[in-house]
Amino acid sequence: MFTIPTLARSLLVAVALACASAIAPPAHAIGAEEPPPNMPAEKTDLSPVRALIKQGDYKGAIARLNKMAEADSKNADIYNLLGYSHRKSGNLQAAFANYKTALDLNPKHLGAHEYIGEAYLMNKQPEQAEKHLATLAALCGKGCEEYQDLDKAIKAYRSKNRAAR
Repeated sequence: MFTIPTLARSLLVAVALACASAIAPPAHAIGAEEPPPNMPAEKTDLSPVRALIKQGDYKGAIARLNKMAEADSKNADIYNLLGYSHRKSGNLQAAFANYKTALDLNPKHLGAHEYIGEAYLMNKQPEQAEKHLATLAALCGKGCEEYQDLDKAIKAYRSKNRAAR
């Protein structure tokens, strides 16, 4: 059974905690570099760069993405698109570096796994591409677009190399 002083003390503690939580900043805002996983990060608008890529202006896309990476160095999407633009420009070394940065930032980045797999095919390393295909299968299943696109690219690569023998 509660006595009046115990009940009053409990109420005072509850009110004090409620007031403190109402005026204190959330714990994730104090010294945190990234929001917690359940809170969406601010997104960099990549639509202008995607438009350049769609037009085949990889040089322009690379220039804009490099500036974006300076301002938002923890955005895996930026590095994935940098890798894609470099790959499409024929610079596999830069493509691999950027895809690896994207995957370091986000090991579950589906697009980066697909695109680095395609870069490995261009570099005549189908076994490396298949490792990323297996990763995609584990991350999103065989029905996701990234898995299906890389699987199709690997099959085309294998078919082309069988025919060349």
